[in-house]
Amino acid sequence: MRRILVAAALMVGAAQASFAADLPVLRGGFVDDYAGPGVVDWQGVYVGGHAGWGRSDMNFTGTTRPVIASLLAYTEVENEMAVSQWPLMGKESARGNGYGAFIGYNAQWDDVVIGVEANYMHGKFGGASADSMSRRFATTSGTHNITATTTAAIEINDIGTLRARAGYAMGAFLPYVFGGVAFGQADIVRAALITGTLDSGGGPVPLQPLSKVEINKAHLLYGYTAGLGVDVNLYAGLFLRAEWEYIRFTSAIDTNINTVRAGLGYKF
Repeated sequence: MRRILVAAALMVGAAQASFAADLPVLRGGFVDDYAGPGVVDWQGVYVGGHAGWGRSDMNFTGTTRPVIASLLAYTEVENEMAVSQWPLMGKESARGNGYGAFIGYNAQWDDVVIGVEANYMHGKFGGASADSMSRRFATTSGTHNITATTTAAIEINDIGTLRARAGYAMGAFLPYVFGGVAFGQADIVRAALITGTLDSGGGPVPLQPLSKVEINKAHLLYGYTAGLGVDVNLYAGLFLRAEWEYIRFTSAIDTNINTVRAGLGYKF
């Protein structure tokens, strides 16, 4: 019996030694042989391209007031009826798309990534609006029946942003937020047509139609941008990007643009 127990003890000891040899943790090899999921090195210059789809929300309210005021300056129609102050047009929305490129630089401290980025998109964003209103007024010279017809449109072809961004590296993922200034180039059209009749007691007499069109080509827009996104490291310096961006332009036609973008970049 004693021989059996000694043999069993020797077998258990050998098995334990073999098992310990296969486990680096038991050999102190957790540090030496095992490396957990590392943090990707995001520091450095990067470039890339992207495509985006989104919606433009425009406020055309009062857009043509300066046009009408200029058209009817010093006239009885404007003095008596204040046509330029009529509540013409309102808010409109339209969808658009575009493509572009980006370049930036990241600085990294452990998991924290801070950077700056210049972003450009060429596409077609914006929309148009039209409205018409008729009113009848009694004035010192008779009764006016006036109709004001207005149209306005904005087409934004080029958008550039300069951003500061902050992210937190989580393995191959870099979620981030950003904010900065925005610039745009747009074609803006505003037009007004005034028609109607004047009755001084002898029957209605048609007024000579008055019209004016203002066209601003390649008009420079200013605004700001904010948003969030995530960069995903694919291999070496190659990364995939998904992003949402909000841009607001304040101009003759206030415009907000919301886009979602997908892109591919490379960090050197």
